[in-house]
Amino acid sequence: MELPIGSSYEEICKQFSWQIPEYFNIADSICDRWAEDEGRLAITHEDHNQQITHYTFSDLRSYANQMANLFGSLGVSAGDRALIVLTQGPECAISHIACFKSGIVSCLASVLFGPDGLQHRLEGSRAKICITDSNNLEKIKTIRAGCPHLKHVIVIDGDGDLDSLSFWKSIDSESDQYCNIRSHSEDIAWINYTSGTTGLPKGVMMPHRVLLGNVPLFQYYYDYFPKKHDVLWSPADWAWVAGFVDIFLMGLHAGCPVVTTAMKGFDATEAFRILVQHKVTVSLLPPTVLKLMRQVDVEPAHNIDLRVVLSGGEAVGKELAEWADKRFGLVIAEGFGQTECNGMIGTNPRLMEVRHGSLGKPLPGFVCKIIDDKGAIVQPGVRGNIAVQRPHPAMFAGYLDDPKATAEKFIGDWMISGDLGEQDEDGYLWFHGRIDDVITSSGYRIGPSEIEDCLLKSDAVQSAAVVGVPDAQRTEVVKAFIILADGYTASEELADALKDIVRQNLARHEVPRIVEFVDKFPMSTTGKILRRELRGR
Repeated sequence: MELPIGSSYEEICKQFSWQIPEYFNIADSICDRWAEDEGRLAITHEDHNQQITHYTFSDLRSYANQMANLFGSLGVSAGDRALIVLTQGPECAISHIACFKSGIVSCLASVLFGPDGLQHRLEGSRAKICITDSNNLEKIKTIRAGCPHLKHVIVIDGDGDLDSLSFWKSIDSESDQYCNIRSHSEDIAWINYTSGTTGLPKGVMMPHRVLLGNVPLFQYYYDYFPKKHDVLWSPADWAWVAGFVDIFLMGLHAGCPVVTTAMKGFDATEAFRILVQHKVTVSLLPPTVLKLMRQVDVEPAHNIDLRVVLSGGEAVGKELAEWADKRFGLVIAEGFGQTECNGMIGTNPRLMEVRHGSLGKPLPGFVCKIIDDKGAIVQPGVRGNIAVQRPHPAMFAGYLDDPKATAEKFIGDWMISGDLGEQDEDGYLWFHGRIDDVITSSGYRIGPSEIEDCLLKSDAVQSAAVVGVPDAQRTEVVKAFIILADGYTASEELADALKDIVRQNLARHEVPRIVEFVDKFPMSTTGKILRRELRGR
């Protein structure tokens, strides 16, 4: 699948059509087809000590072949599942590629999860094998008795013991030759889990075809990527769809080097260093990351080689987007999607007019509309459900062992995102917040994102989160939680000044009646603010 050549959004959409083969294996596409070029760089890994190791596509193929053979030696075969509890890095890449090669379904899990979160995923996926690091091995040991399907644990940075195998020692004795299975495009390749912002995380089954469904989308986002000398990096964890698909899968599919780093928690100053030192040209920087980068004073933007910055996952907002444009010397691209269907809506600054604050337009090959709760398309300017029409090759195959939840995700052929928005007369889509985050006050329905963006107009605000809290008269009132920028002190005067900023720029019913200054927000492992926990306060 390739994005048609064109000079405008409209021209590209008119030419676009999907062509998905009956058989397709992700490992062929992201690894083996590049491996004959012996010196072609695939991964540049920087460890905690900033020591750098390079891996070619040929290296990845050899190690993944050995890992696939190890799976067979351990009695793990096509259709079985492997839980991969690793940060971005070469062992994570090798493990996933080995799964794709052998037909084993790789299941994504973050190293930030505690024992309960890991057990939920191990038991839910019925994983026979778990690949992790020594820091997380103890968590696995504490829950192993409650995971009867789990047969083997492999640790990437240890010698192994009675309960685990050493990753590198175990594959060393295996052959580096392996014949990839002939997988059907609809065969499940991996399972990632919803972020759990509402209810327990659900396993999202993603077929091999999903890679092909994403390729033209990211050629669009990344402005006809790949281009000569492109290098990709993002702090986004590969346990989530953004880092896993947008950087790892897309970068290797294009034959481009992907930089992987071992940051212990996000460090904005370090992020600027990584971008400069590794000559990164394409980066995914979520809104939470941009807000933190906004707070640090580092070298001028001309030292950065970036040609594309993509942001999304939450509303970016006009204020933050305009800062990023100026800081990086470009117009950032914005993307909207979710675990079940990545990259539904977005922008390419060269091919369309960018209206910061909007999500952009449906990507080529997508039909995205605003619909009501009965599935009818609403008029421009009317708020409703942001929805995408099926079938689509980037869309999930269903929730693991949960046909009821799968059915509830759709109204007819519309997949409901769970987000509220509207579409204007020119076809741009505007985000108004998660359905569960909408505030009802004095008869008004208020989305938090616009207020949060407005509060960022103040230099005193590093980050803002807006929720509704119960009120006897108004049903709910608007409350703003504020993390202050360095050098500012909480006070009633500052709270009043922030209310005035909203009053001057938005509607009076959107002005926060309560402002609370906090040191941090409760966050999901994907970096999204957990507003339900703020409401619970």
